[in-house]
Order: sequence, then structure tokens, then C-alpha cells
Amino acid sequence: MNREELRPVRLQLELLKPELIQQDEDIHSTVVVFGSSRLTEPAEAKRSLAKAKTALARKPNDPERKRAVAIARRQMALSPYYDEAREFGRLVSSVCQTDRRCEYVVVTGGGPGIMEAANRGAADVGAKSMGFNITLPHEQQPNPYITPALCFQFRYFALRKMHFLLRARALVAFPGGFGTMDELFEALTLLQTGTVTGVTIVLVGRAFWERLINWSMLVEEGLIVPEDLDLIHYAETAQEAWGIIAAGRPTGPAR
Repeated sequence: MNREELRPVRLQLELLKPELIQQDEDIHSTVVVFGSSRLTEPAEAKRSLAKAKTALARKPNDPERKRAVAIARRQMALSPYYDEAREFGRLVSSVCQTDRRCEYVVVTGGGPGIMEAANRGAADVGAKSMGFNITLPHEQQPNPYITPALCFQFRYFALRKMHFLLRARALVAFPGGFGTMDELFEALTLLQTGTVTGVTIVLVGRAFWERLINWSMLVEEGLIVPEDLDLIHYAETAQEAWGIIAAGRPTGPAR
């Protein structure tokens, strides 16, 4: 199966296996949650900051240890997003998984951090959630809160990206790095071009996102049109994010 000539077979299997399992599990639609794998819950962030400060105290002029303390402070400031992602997973799962019909099932990249939090929230209410893990040079272990039957290991990013959007009704992005931005911009491009429709994009933490990306500059330079910014919604809490999604929630089946 690892021969070069069998790549088309591997691609087909990665498309087919998760699809068949989702059909068997009666999953009709999903909500995708993205965010940094490096953001931990507040208690853990507080411990990391204390550890960094202790290390700095031993060598107060070390520039790397100063940098570590500065980063730990910023990560502690971002750590409440872990709790919001967990609450979002709990909220959407408790509302949408009823009468054995699975709508708006939480799906994440399967790793730690914000992904773990969203899967954990679904697990808190005994609901199903999915994890689309990816094979990396430095192995990423699936977080323990994913429903076991819905924990998938992908070899190809392209097939993983396809599955993220096949049943998606919404995409919620918490603060994150390259991976979060990669998935966000791919979804925005597909929506902008009309290739995909009916997916609500919510960015949690407006100050973070507007500091990270100068959206208005893209309009001012004529690189996007003002209406393209209508694809983006902002929220500060799990409740606000779900309120935005629920307001545009369709009554028919997912695409």
C-alpha cells in the first residue's frame, strides 16, 4: 500500500472510510472548530508562567528566559479561550444532538489545545465529536475526548481539508497559528468564489484577529471587495458564537 503507484488507492480510501463511518454514525452536519494546539486551560497556563519566572530568576539576564516569560504571559492572557472553546463544544452539542440525530457535530483537528477543549465540551454532555488527526513528522496524538469511533488519522492534508467542509454548516476559529489561518483562508476563498455555500464563519476574539490581519487594507488596495468582509462574523464568547450560527441555521439537510 505504500508503493508510489498505489497513491490513488490511498487517496480514495481516505475519502471513503470517514464518509462511510459518518453515515453509519448518523452524522448529518458538522461545526468545525479551529484554534491553536498550544493554548492550554488557565490553570495550566498559570503553572507554565510560574515555571518560566522561576527559570528567569535563576538567570535574570538571559534573553531567552526573558522571552519565555513574555510568551507565557501572553499565553496566559489567551488561555480563557480554552474555556470558551470547551463551552462552545458543550453548548452546540447539547442543543443539536437530540433524538439520535446528529446535527452540528463538533469536528476538530484532533490535537491538544483549543481542539481538545472543543472535543472535551462535547464529551462533557455525552455527545459525539470528531477528530481529524494528521500524520506529522513529530507525531501528534489524538486528544482523549474524541468519540473513539470518530477519531480519524489522515495521511493527506488535501483529503482532510475536504472532510472538514463536506458536512460543515459553520467554522469557528479561535486564536491560532499557521494551521488555523490555513484552514480559515481556504474556507473564506471557497465561500468568496461560490464554490462552497451555507457555511458561517465566526472568529472568536475580535481584537486578536484584527491585530493579526489588516482586513480593511485588503479592501483599500482593491484586493477584495467590501462585501467579502460580510463573510466574517465576530464573537467574544461561546454563547455569542452559537447565537450567530443559530441565527442562520437552515432547516434542511446539509449539502
